[in-house]
Amino acid sequence: MHIDPRLSASDLATAVGRVLDLAAGKVLALDRAWDASQGTPVFTVQGRYTSRGWTEWTQGFQYGCALLVFDGTGSKRHLDLGRTRTRELMASHITHIGVHDHGFNNLSTYGNLRRLMREGRVRHDAWELAFYDLAIKASAAVQAARWSATAEGGGYIHSFNGPHSLFIDTMRTLRILAVGHQLGHVLMGENDRRIPLLRRLVDHGLTTAKHIVWYGTGRDAYDLRGRTAHEGVFNVTDGRFRCPNSQQGYSPFSTWTRGLAWAILGFAEQLEYLASVPARDFIAAGVTMSRSAVLTRFRAAAAATADFWIHRATASDGVPYWDTGAPELHRLGDWQARPAEPFNDHEPVDSSAAAIAAQGLIRLGRVLGGRGKRYVQAGLSVSRTLFAAPYLATAKAHQGLLLHSVYHRPNGWDHVPAGRKVPCGESSLWGDYHALELAVLIQRLAKGSYLTFFE
Repeated sequence: MHIDPRLSASDLATAVGRVLDLAAGKVLALDRAWDASQGTPVFTVQGRYTSRGWTEWTQGFQYGCALLVFDGTGSKRHLDLGRTRTRELMASHITHIGVHDHGFNNLSTYGNLRRLMREGRVRHDAWELAFYDLAIKASAAVQAARWSATAEGGGYIHSFNGPHSLFIDTMRTLRILAVGHQLGHVLMGENDRRIPLLRRLVDHGLTTAKHIVWYGTGRDAYDLRGRTAHEGVFNVTDGRFRCPNSQQGYSPFSTWTRGLAWAILGFAEQLEYLASVPARDFIAAGVTMSRSAVLTRFRAAAAATADFWIHRATASDGVPYWDTGAPELHRLGDWQARPAEPFNDHEPVDSSAAAIAAQGLIRLGRVLGGRGKRYVQAGLSVSRTLFAAPYLATAKAHQGLLLHSVYHRPNGWDHVPAGRKVPCGESSLWGDYHALELAVLIQRLAKGSYLTFFE
């Protein structure tokens, strides 16, 4: 991708303001139009949000968007909407034992509300804060309980596919365990065994980094540094890793670009968080590696995936197609040498992956300091692309914010407009949420502050 070395957060202030203004209207319009009894909105079809049953992992993004609009604009109407809907509709997500998505649903709602109150943006109320704290503690424990042990002595939070399945997505939802640990919570097991959330967070990240991120060391015939697999499959009898797999990508040996983006952002955020955790916490939690060794492993995974994004995964403007091995991608010729083409006839782009990765690149660059400036500039360059045509949904009739998002290409779930051959022109709640989160992050950078999920 082409990286603008001179671009600053301040240069994007006008674009960020436009994103927030558009989102303000769309959030209210979707809330008025949506019947919550029909399930959770997931992605748009002809510009209207629809549900798609698989797992309920996007409702937190719907109301989290309202809270991010408040964060960026100060609109009390959006704060009231996000707070009310969280109280009314999000409780089942706290104790949902069937998903690995707790960080998505519950930090986007309860977590943002807690953060805003702790920042002084919302009037302090001890009982309300305790409500948010309890929701996060319970959610963190439920997520941590989805545990499969590995033969190496570690383990992973298993996906909704079952105890054999490790998803790359979970690196981003892992942050619910971080806040739970900060709040002093633990998972209580059989015979009152105390299971530290920090230990499970670290072990999950190490397992992910080892088995579904590649480093160019000759592990297999498709070992390209920084590529990721969507899923790792383990033998649950003895805990041994068996093979990579893919649910939403093209194959286990190509790279589903939204999964790659989850890895970039997930590892970068955990580097930020773990750098704030005292070494004594690692020892107390029974982490088998030193704090510095864990940070080294996470840093290697973050840098490898970020470099793969920049050099191999995207078009010149930093926007990827849905999978680096998509079977018709070759028909586009030298697709990396020019901007992504959402209206092509062969393979869809995925703007939601770009929004997720852009934030990860910025965060990684800041973690690395001076030597990470290139990553920051890459993240800002991708953001400039997304916050303008053809990706920003300026039409009021379209309920989405970020256009050209793709959900599940192999299953054929995404809408293909009349006269087109591949999905395009539609939005997703995770794409809209991460575009807004990216906008708020850049807004704060322009003002000389920062945004993290933890204190």
